[in-house]
Amino acid sequence: MLPSSIQISGEPLSGAEVRDICRGLRDNAVRLLSLRGCRLCDRDFGRICRALAGATSLAQLNLNLGVVSSPSRIKQLAEALRTNRSIQSLFLHGSPLTDAGLALLNPALALHPALVALDLGDCMLGDEAINLICGLLPPDGAKSGLKELTLSANPGITPKGWSRLAIAVAHSSQVRVLNLDYNPLGDHVAGMLAVAVASSRTLEVLDLEGTGLTNQSAQTLLDMVENYPTALRSLVLAENSISPELQQQICDLLSEGEEEEEVAGGTGNTQEWERGREPAVHQRGSSSWMCPSDPSSQMVLMTSGLGDSLLAETEM
Repeated sequence: MLPSSIQISGEPLSGAEVRDICRGLRDNAVRLLSLRGCRLCDRDFGRICRALAGATSLAQLNLNLGVVSSPSRIKQLAEALRTNRSIQSLFLHGSPLTDAGLALLNPALALHPALVALDLGDCMLGDEAINLICGLLPPDGAKSGLKELTLSANPGITPKGWSRLAIAVAHSSQVRVLNLDYNPLGDHVAGMLAVAVASSRTLEVLDLEGTGLTNQSAQTLLDMVENYPTALRSLVLAENSISPELQQQICDLLSEGEEEEEVAGGTGNTQEWERGREPAVHQRGSSSWMCPSDPSSQMVLMTSGLGDSLLAETEM
């Protein structure tokens, strides 16, 4: 039997449901487990963690919206991740981790052999957490690391922390998607990120929606896209004080770069990673401006938060 998905959202979990989840994990019958916003007692959370520790079919784990709500649960999850070898995508958006909680979780994240996507949006993180996260983005020639990182809505991170992240991204040989939406970055941090993008050989998607940018940032990003060859395919600049003209110029340049790659026969075989991250402030709709350079990039961003359904479709 092919592995299936278990998706429950915002509901209290009964003892029977927890037993079924644990049985499915132990039988390696679950590829996607999403319990976003679910309510369960500490004992049942521990039972699920023990079951997922040995699961070999589980690829995506979504515990968004407060499921990991205490230091004891963080420790239980860390213990499970130390044993598990199959999870590729871990979503903890909206969990009150804080820097101290991420410090408990980090050793298991750093040693996990399969983890490539991590959502730590709205997790009350600060600069100490950034120091740990940079260790998950190893430089060229080092071990494999994250391909997708989400840090949306963590206003406790200072420009010093963002500068350190920018350096790590510039030297990472892995990261392809970076979501920093709804952080108060401002033009100074955006300038550092532009340098990081220009240096990176892998970054394809950068989400800067609602980050306090102005035309000054947009001009820097425009100069970067115009004068430096990069892997960037999609740049999200919605909900910023940036003129439509500058936005369109950036979009046109990214589109031109993608067309040139297609003419050269090098569209690439970029793998689409399953999405499960939450919209930081509101569900994005048609009013949001983004700059995809091809339809596939638009699909990736506009379906953010809908990874469960996407993965379920692939199993049909």
